[in-house]
Formats: sequence, C-alpha cells, structure tokens
Amino acid sequence: MEGTVSDVIEVVDAKDLVRVYGEGDTAVHALRGVGVRIEPGQLTAVMGPSGSGKSTLMHILAGLDRPTSGSVKIDGIEITTLGDDALTKLRRQHIGFIFQFFNLLPMLTARDNILLPLTIAGAKPDPEFFDELVSRVGLADRLEHRPAELSGGQQQRVAIARALVSRPTVVFADEPTGNLDSRTSGEILTLMRSSVEEYGQTTVMVTHDAKAAAMADRVLYLADGEIVKETGRSNQHEILQIIDTLDLQ
Repeated sequence: MEGTVSDVIEVVDAKDLVRVYGEGDTAVHALRGVGVRIEPGQLTAVMGPSGSGKSTLMHILAGLDRPTSGSVKIDGIEITTLGDDALTKLRRQHIGFIFQFFNLLPMLTARDNILLPLTIAGAKPDPEFFDELVSRVGLADRLEHRPAELSGGQQQRVAIARALVSRPTVVFADEPTGNLDSRTSGEILTLMRSSVEEYGQTTVMVTHDAKAAAMADRVLYLADGEIVKETGRSNQHEILQIIDTLDLQ
C-alpha cells in the first residue's frame, strides 16, 4: 500500500561507513563499518570517549568529510558521490550546523548572522517565521548587536537560530554546550529540545555530556569506530551507568 508510514524516507541513512586516515602501520581506523538511520522529527545523541569516531561520523553524515567506503543518503539523496559544487548546494538546502565555538562572523550583526544561510543561497526569509524564531530563542532585542557584544549563551542562540532559519532537513550539532557554563548549557539544551517538539526539527547532536544526551529521543554509543549500544530516551543516571558499564570514559 502506497503512502504508509513504512514508506517514509529516513532523513539520514548511512550504511557500512568506513573512514581510514593515513596508510600502512600509521593508519587510523576512525570508523569501522558504521550504519545508522535517522528518522524525521527526532533528536539523536551520539556519545563516546575522545577518539571513538563520533565527530568523524557527524562530519561524514553532514557531508563535511567523505568516507573511505560506505553510503550516506540525506532525504533520499546519495551524497558520497556528489561533486563539491553539488554537495555545497545540498548542504545549503538540507543541513543546518551548530558548533561548539559558535562560528559567527564578527563583523555581522546577530540578525545578519542568523540570515547568512539564506543570504548565501540568494533566498529571502519568511518574515513571520523569522520573527517567531528570534522571539523563541530570546534574541528579539539583540538583533543589531555584533557577536563581541553578546554573551556566550546569546552567541549560541544566534547559532541555533541560524541553523533553523532555512528550515533544514536535518541539523547537526557538535558539542553545542561544550563552551558554556552549566546554567547556560541547560537553557541551550531546552531550546534545542523545543525546536524538535515545536518545529519537528530532526537533529543529530554529538556530545560527551550525559545531561545533554538525556534530552535526546535516542542515544548511540560509539567506541573504537563502532556503535556498541543504542538506547531510546534515557535519563542522566541511566546514561552514566551505560557509559560506566561499557567503559566509555
């Protein structure tokens, strides 16, 4: 039967991902045959110790790096065989990014930083959505300020709004609270969770923080380039227990 739930295309569908850096005795096997599917409207957390391959996995899923072998589809489009221009265009249309260190342009106002993905694509914002978005992230009175005039939390709010403004197919967040104090981290995590619930925004978040992972619908645990465990929504205590049991410190 056509149009059933089973026919829904995964937002991200990765199969047999292998990533090797270097050659011979010095080769580093960052990913060892990883497969993962990301369904629409979910927040997925990827956890693992330093060197586990979690950042490599995110970079490959987002088209920022290419696998040594394997397949990645975003919204049904195979991205590993795309040329650089086509891949850049796909990222503009389908992907939003949130980084640990914000990656804002210092000469631009908060407004212009938020609108940057649309500006680069030659598109205009939906005024109603833009106003609602900046209100939701708490920046309505800070739009004309430059990054140096904003706190770390406010800068990350700008980065989140920038990631959401084009309504991307998927947002990738790399340690989004790693450079923030605990109180501000909690506010940012709540904001990211609300983007999933209010906008249905599919999000993949790399994190080492059990508190952050507890906001996710699903948690993937990586070790030595492989997914060693997957759980549904879990509380912080349960996540810490799994990390301890699997010796993923």
